[in-house]
Amino acid sequence: MSGLKDRIADNKERLRDWWSDGGLLRGGLITVLVVYLLAALVIGIYWSQEPDSFSVKGIAQEKADELGVEPVVGFTTTATLMKITDTLLHKPGGYLNNDLLPPGLWLDNIPRWEYGVLVQVRDFSRALRKDFSRSQSQSTEDKDLAIAEPQLHFDAKSWAIPSSEGEYQRGLNALERYLERLADKEAGDAQFYARADNLRQWLLDVETRLGSLSQRLSASTGKRQLNTNLAGDSAAAQSTPTPDDEEIKTPWTEIDDVFYEARGTAWALAHILRAIEVDFHDILEKKNALVSLRQIIRELEATQEPLWSPVVLNGSGFGMFANHSLVMASYISRANAAILDLRELLSQG
Repeated sequence: MSGLKDRIADNKERLRDWWSDGGLLRGGLITVLVVYLLAALVIGIYWSQEPDSFSVKGIAQEKADELGVEPVVGFTTTATLMKITDTLLHKPGGYLNNDLLPPGLWLDNIPRWEYGVLVQVRDFSRALRKDFSRSQSQSTEDKDLAIAEPQLHFDAKSWAIPSSEGEYQRGLNALERYLERLADKEAGDAQFYARADNLRQWLLDVETRLGSLSQRLSASTGKRQLNTNLAGDSAAAQSTPTPDDEEIKTPWTEIDDVFYEARGTAWALAHILRAIEVDFHDILEKKNALVSLRQIIRELEATQEPLWSPVVLNGSGFGMFANHSLVMASYISRANAAILDLRELLSQG
């Protein structure tokens, strides 16, 4: 008993020494750090929520009312691209891909979602600059789209001097100026040409993006694949030899990254296609392609169903547990196949 009393007394003495030697300051700093980390955890959960869908017609009308103009051909599509970009920059937490401090530093899924959206913004801004806004290959490109496209292709992870957000905002401002000139019927110095050949060209880019995503999603469990790189052309050649049969598998640390990149891609693409339905309605109706476009949108919307699991599960294809990547790949593949059919319809007279 006396030994226990001595130890208690000794601990009390040590506590008094720790307190008198700056322990209060250290204890305060530790408390502040713990509170900060807990707050960052809660904020991180809030920031990880994916943005909701929006009405492309509603956004276009709001923008038209703001500018005091009537929507013209291309107005809805451009306004939708601007809204997607604005959401990327100003959703809860802002743009997170380049964050260096918690909670943004800890987050993994939502930055990959952002990257999927960003790729679609970049692809469509490029198509807007080189195809939709030009009447023919020899015509002059639009002055504001010539600014917007490279700005939106800026490094996605630049933290400062300059920051990614600042460069993307400059691109968004250039799109704003283009939209204002597009709706000015007296100026006529900005155009959007809703033609079947323009739409087909952009859909080809979409097709290749979705095809790549589908392969990466399907490779979550690993699969053997024959080399078909040179199939169909006896005179074809490639730079270096590759195996005739190889296993393709997405590393387990990247499975959730690919999944959320696909969700971001599908979210952005579904909105752009809804806007395309508005601005290209007459052409799509003439080609009897409206139903095909709506089916693509439906497949993409299915990818946005809530994920009830706390993690992206990676069970085998016919196993006891779900494989969320394979489910996502199924929707992406069906949308991709429908895009191929749509391109064929648009090529017909």
